[in-house]
Amino acid sequence: MTGISERRACRVLGQHRTTQRKAARTPDDEVRLTADIVELARQYGRYGYRRITALLQAAGWMVNRKRVERIWRREGLKVPQRQPKRGRLWPADGSCVRLRPERPNHVWAYDFVEDRTHNGRRFRMLNVVDEFTRECLAIRVARKLKGADVIEVLAELFITRGTPEHIRSDNGPEFVAKALQGWIAALGAKTAYVAPGSPWENGYIESFNGKLRDELLRSEIFYSLREAQVLIEAWRRHYNTVRPHSALGYQPPAPEVTLWPAAQPRPAPPATPPTETASIH
Repeated sequence: MTGISERRACRVLGQHRTTQRKAARTPDDEVRLTADIVELARQYGRYGYRRITALLQAAGWMVNRKRVERIWRREGLKVPQRQPKRGRLWPADGSCVRLRPERPNHVWAYDFVEDRTHNGRRFRMLNVVDEFTRECLAIRVARKLKGADVIEVLAELFITRGTPEHIRSDNGPEFVAKALQGWIAALGAKTAYVAPGSPWENGYIESFNGKLRDELLRSEIFYSLREAQVLIEAWRRHYNTVRPHSALGYQPPAPEVTLWPAAQPRPAPPATPPTETASIH
């Protein structure tokens, strides 16, 4: 462009002058980071870029959410659809709505979920969640689960975790059984039943059930009850110790040291290790 000023040349070509002063540079680790994002998206198909960012940071990457989002969209990765908003409903007494978890072991919630093995036979899962920490305390998997099984699961948790102040549930026959109510009351806990036909009042456990079904049950074929028990328990440990939780600042509900390290699923390792930083001792 000899004899023509930069300003005039940019005006003629329709370019901004900054395009002539700073050359675009692709970060050195762009290829490795892209490979890790794609691998994590493949391994955890229902995670969005925010949760993937948390997993990358846990694996040692010094990367922010905006950069991961840019690569995510460039690679055509699909972000899970957001749930539509729904109006607030007010029950007659509002007792369960007003009960909010304030500390660990303040409010537990439990519920049943059903699925089928490959041969079409049904099995049930009893899920127990601490509403404050979001930790899944137990998932009991069996062909049939009755009131006695609920007491057995709670007894094991009471011994290892202590007795909660409240236990929230719907009005299923296993939960409203007089034997169960009497047993819970004798140990100093209180039951909190949601209004019939109002699952949103038990939102913490309903949200957990949705994640379990979305991230595991809809993507796995269980050829036997034993296989279902092993895979569901592995997913529970992953949920507690690895899976980033949005309500907890994209941190897992429980530290890894609370479980057997050898049995924990780990996030996909980086395709190549991130750039090492010098450490000062």
